[in-house]
Amino acid sequence: MIVRTITQADYHEVDQLIRKAFTSSSYGYGNEAELVQKIRAEKHYQNELEVVAVEDQQILGHGLLSDVVIESKEVDRVGLVLAPLSVLPDCQQRGIGKLIMSELERRATELGYPYISILGHPTYYTRFGYTAAKNFGIVPPFEVPDEAFLIKPLTKDGLKNCEGILRYSQAFA
Repeated sequence: MIVRTITQADYHEVDQLIRKAFTSSSYGYGNEAELVQKIRAEKHYQNELEVVAVEDQQILGHGLLSDVVIESKEVDRVGLVLAPLSVLPDCQQRGIGKLIMSELERRATELGYPYISILGHPTYYTRFGYTAAKNFGIVPPFEVPDEAFLIKPLTKDGLKNCEGILRYSQAFA
């Protein structure tokens, strides 16, 4: 299995993958495929932060990082949000999500991003070092359970002195 940067030729297959993954989840489908399309249309979209996991020429998983900002009293700090992370239902529990997460974190670190935020299942994401954002004084711009609003610093001082509100791009509106 390889994890590689997405190409435009992958878009349709990834769209179907996202729909299958979320439709079969306990949360249900919430327009995640449309969110991905909106993120791709934004001026800050970075192709190298959207990856697919491929085995035998079939896409089994997908992950996308896009810009967010923590608005704080000190200074606004740009970071990333993971939305969404998807694996085909029949391929879950095989470590594909972990491979995608690892590759996205590596790329984000290489590009100098200080943190990644996630709105997701705490049992899954805490395995990768994500913790409640409230522990850093960071709050979401909308109602969400504290335990599902997660963040991980990618550098030693990635979240130092940046208490504030995490703001998502227009794609999330």
